[in-house]
Amino acid sequence: MTRKVDRMARKPDRIRIEVFGPAEVAETAEEAFRPSDEAIRSLARLIGRQMAREQFERARALERKQARQNRSGPMR
Repeated sequence: MTRKVDRMARKPDRIRIEVFGPAEVAETAEEAFRPSDEAIRSLARLIGRQMAREQFERARALERKQARQNRSGPMR
């Protein structure tokens, strides 16, 4: 039995690796981590806002539910 060769098979992506020489001025640890710190803070801010938004929506839904119950409750 012969196997057909798929001519449309995907070629693997090429990975380019750039090599840099030693830096003229050594970076401090603080400078090296600054971009990742900014990204982490930005992500934490987005997550915090989403959590606050969800908490606000839950509180509003509870208020609406209580208002409906109060309107439909027995009249005296």
